[in-house]
Amino acid sequence: QVQLEESGGGLVQPGGSLTLSCAASGSVFTINAMGWYRQAPGKQRELVTYIMSGGRIHYEDSVKGRFTTSRDNAKNTVYLQMNSLNSEDTAIYYCYTETTPWGRKYWGQGTQVTVSS
Repeated sequence: QVQLEESGGGLVQPGGSLTLSCAASGSVFTINAMGWYRQAPGKQRELVTYIMSGGRIHYEDSVKGRFTTSRDNAKNTVYLQMNSLNSEDTAIYYCYTETTPWGRKYWGQGTQVTVSS
């Protein structure tokens, strides 16, 4: 079992920046990847980014060049630095982890990001 605790959401103006954090605990040795999904009102949950245990990072096209994912292995924490935010980034952001050997996913509780003037 892996537990995830997120922090860092909030209200930000268009063009602003925000950083999300996600700390993992429990069976962290089983983690293969950590990342973020988001769900906007009335839409399905969608992948945003992930970072593999070996360091490879994936970004969806909608955030490429604006979002940066990083990881602190000592703290079992992944960060999402979000720049140039716009209204389409407004969503609940969910941290997730995918574990070995069966690919089971664990989810954080979600943190609200609202981009509005």
